[in-house]
Amino acid sequence: METGDLTVTQVSLCYNTGVSTLYLVATPIGNLEDLTHRALRILREVDLIAAEDTRHTRKLLDHYHVVTSLISYHEHNKRARLKRLLEALDRGNVALVSDSGTPGLSDPGYLLVRTALEAGHRVSPIPGPSAPIAALVASGLPTDSFIFLGYLPRRAVERRHLLDELVGERRTLLAFEVRHRLREALEDLETILGPERPAAVCRELTKVHEEIVRGSLSNLREHFTVNKPRGEFTLVIKGALTGVRWNESEVRAALGDRMASGLNPSEAAREVADKAGWKRREVYRLTLEDT
Repeated sequence: METGDLTVTQVSLCYNTGVSTLYLVATPIGNLEDLTHRALRILREVDLIAAEDTRHTRKLLDHYHVVTSLISYHEHNKRARLKRLLEALDRGNVALVSDSGTPGLSDPGYLLVRTALEAGHRVSPIPGPSAPIAALVASGLPTDSFIFLGYLPRRAVERRHLLDELVGERRTLLAFEVRHRLREALEDLETILGPERPAAVCRELTKVHEEIVRGSLSNLREHFTVNKPRGEFTLVIKGALTGVRWNESEVRAALGDRMASGLNPSEAAREVADKAGWKRREVYRLTLEDT
């Protein structure tokens, strides 16, 4: 891992004279009342706040009359900012915030955390709002074990490949998606994971127009075909219905039954894969061998 002409380790060794704390401060995902008392105190007491979008964070700080200095730290400048933030940690404490929710999830916080730790500084989480967790507990789907996928891949080929890998996954799936890709993502989810897979699409959580749409992937795809997606989305998808992987003879028998009932090879492969714990392309390959 490199930053400019220096590796992260080399940058850390250059700035390890003081030991301060990098606070990872969770901020509201919509409703400003969700900022905790401790988070507010930390934001007032630190010497510097590193924010994903300083304009967005300034609105929050102004609402609570916080005058702490701000510096931008986002995906496009994360490496260039490391030296400056480590220098700030040598002088005092720094808080890291994202645009909303808990920093370090689907944002560049990981790089700063690793660099601060390697420089000998403390890293302390200030827990609070988190969109994936809020969506999960309100979805009505199993919460005992889950996987957070971050944002689904932008490219359709990469997204479908990822979903193929998750066909037999028993744990609940959590993912972010943006409004202009939601319909395509739901189509791929329905095709690969199966139309009857239970799921929930959550938008604008904690805001005035909060909405949680629950149903099968087929129902959800139909809903957002009719209703234009608006806002930011968190997807919650139930894990595979079975954790037992069928053997090849069982898969072939199920394929034969479904194709005899009139399904084409692609449709039959999709249905069988969801139940058998196989990847869809593996099942489809068997239909080609039998033709």
